Amino acid sequence: MLNIGGLQNGIVLDHIQAGKSMSIYKHLGLDKLDCQVAIIKNARSNKMGRKDIIKIEGGLDKVDLNVLGYIDHNITVNIIKNDVIVEKKTLSLPREITGVIHCKNPRCITSVEQELPHVFLLSDEETQTYRCKYCEEKYTL
Repeated sequence: MLNIGGLQNGIVLDHIQAGKSMSIYKHLGLDKLDCQVAIIKNARSNKMGRKDIIKIEGGLDKVDLNVLGYIDHNITVNIIKNDVIVEKKTLSLPREITGVIHCKNPRCITSVEQELPHVFLLSDEETQTYRCKYCEEKYTL
C-alpha cells in the first residue's frame, strides 16, 4: 500500500475523476507555485472506483475555485489546518469563467484583439453550456 505523508496546513482536492489531475494541475497553474504539491493518480475509491487526489501546501488563495468548478464541479475541496480537516467545500459551475475556454469564432473580437480576455458566461446549467461574452459563441462541456 502506498503511503503519502499528511498535510499539516493546506488543501486537498478529492474526488477528482481518474485521469483529470494533470489537467487541473495545468489549469490552476500549480507548476508556478513555490510550495509542495502531491498528485495521486488512480487511487482506489469505494464511491468512484478510481479517483485522483491533489494535495497543495498552503492556503486556499492558491486555488481558483471558479476554474476548479468549471473543470469538475463534483470535486470536494478539503481545507486542512494543524493536520485536521476544518472545512469541506463543494463546488458548483461558475457563472463566469475567464481564460480557460477560448472562443473559436473567427469573427469574435477576441480573435482580433489578442490582449482581450476570453470570458464565457454560463447560459444553461442543466446542459452545462457556456457562451462567449462578446459574440455568444456556444461551448458545451
